[in-house]
Amino acid sequence: MNEEELRRRLDAQDQMIGRIYESVEKTRKYFLWTLWSTLIIFLLPIVGLFFAIPKFIAIMTEQLGVLNSLGF
Repeated sequence: MNEEELRRRLDAQDQMIGRIYESVEKTRKYFLWTLWSTLIIFLLPIVGLFFAIPKFIAIMTEQLGVLNSLGF
């Protein structure tokens, strides 16, 4: 194997490594966006429920108090 052939093979490998790196970076970004969307889709409603459930309980308790005072 002469030096010219070795140089061509190294250049070809360098190009392949560059393409692999680009592909890996795209995959990494895809997984990162998937993680963020999963967190948003599942955690935001749970956090919202922490505020909605006490409010719902307060409203229901108030309504039951009104019904009890009316004799129901």
